[in-house]
Formats: sequence, structure tokens, C-alpha cells
Amino acid sequence: MTLQVGCLSFRQPYAGLVLNGVKTIETRWRPLLSGLNNCTLAVHIAQKDWEGDEWRDVLRDSIGMSERQIEELLVSGERFGRGVVAGLVEVGETWVCPNDVSREELRQLEKAAVLIGLEEKHLTQLSNPRWLREPLYTRGHKDIWTVDIPLHLLSD
Repeated sequence: MTLQVGCLSFRQPYAGLVLNGVKTIETRWRPLLSGLNNCTLAVHIAQKDWEGDEWRDVLRDSIGMSERQIEELLVSGERFGRGVVAGLVEVGETWVCPNDVSREELRQLEKAAVLIGLEEKHLTQLSNPRWLREPLYTRGHKDIWTVDIPLHLLSD
């Protein structure tokens, strides 16, 4: 038996940050996740890394993590390697970040997204992240695709 769910590929370190509950807002230039409100999404770990390291500045300066905590988080996020479905997350509401958001609200959104420069991006709330018991090896795809996850891989 399997659980059939939509799947989205995330580059590292963002895949690990989502599954470890640090990143609770996903950002895209288009409303890719808006049709999955109140649905479960599988998190695929892409082969490539995210270009840029502004995420590190957010973890250190905005969230207040030490370099050791950041490194431990990165190692945890790599536990299953690349090219795998590694876990599940619940998808919430999607909205566009307005240009006129207050500085404090923008700072809170950036912390949740672990990214800066959110104005005019589509933001989607993510919750209840959980790792699979073992990785499910599969090739990534563009946008959202469907994956069948064997039930024995799901956490209790």
C-alpha cells in the first residue's frame, strides 16, 4: 500500500530546513502551491544546492543560531543524501507578499522563509514537517509531480 501525494523538489539547504521545521514559509515567483492548500506535500531533495548563502545570514543574524548550530542543522538535512523523497509537510495558505509590508512584519516573514527579498513573491505556509523512516530514491521533476510513498516509510 502507498500514499499518493504531490511532490516538490527543494534544493539544499532548504529541503533540510523545511523538514527540520526551521523554514515554515516557502517562496516562489508564481503561486505553485496555491492549489495544495490543506494537502500533504512530499519533499524531494534536489541534486543541486541553492545558489547564494543569504540563508546562512538569516539563520545567524535573524534567528540567532551559532555557526555550530547551523552546521549541525546542515548535517541533519543531509541525512538521506540527494535525489530522494525525504519527508512530508502540510501545505497551508498561499498569498503574495505586498510591497508595503511593515519592516517588522517583513523581518518575521524572512525569518520564517529563511530568505530575504520577499516582496511580490508568493508565500506559502508550511507545517507539520516529518522525515520518512528511509529515503525514497526517485528522480526530481520540474514543478509538482505525483509520488507513491510506501506506507512502511511513514513515521508513526
